[in-house]
Amino acid sequence: MYSLTVSDHVMIAHSLRGEVFGPAQQVHGATFVVEVEFRRSSLDEFGLVVDIGLASDALRSILARFDYRNLDELPDFAGKNTTTEFMAGFIFHAMREKIVAGELGPDMAEALASLKVTLRETPRAWASFEGEIR
Repeated sequence: MYSLTVSDHVMIAHSLRGEVFGPAQQVHGATFVVEVEFRRSSLDEFGLVVDIGLASDALRSILARFDYRNLDELPDFAGKNTTTEFMAGFIFHAMREKIVAGELGPDMAEALASLKVTLRETPRAWASFEGEIR
């Protein structure tokens, strides 16, 4: 399986509900390094998994929706605990929508086998969500 990963980062504010989160129940900031790994079994005619520029632009457009924002105030996240794990899943689904819509190339929905999104919260802790495109 071939893979290609693009990365970016996002700065957010949020609070988490539940005593398990201790002081993180208060509004606090986080900077996530976001990695999106695209996987396919064979390369395209140009020897690519996916166009890096298109993949990077797609990731930036997803992150721009909430970069430098308080997630507690955004309708997409109303009633959700925006944990690192939850956000990895959210970004995965948003990227899959872009792939299916053809924003990374006309045949990517059929060519790509799977996708993995990893959010690195600190050098010691990160979370991922992965799944098939179809």
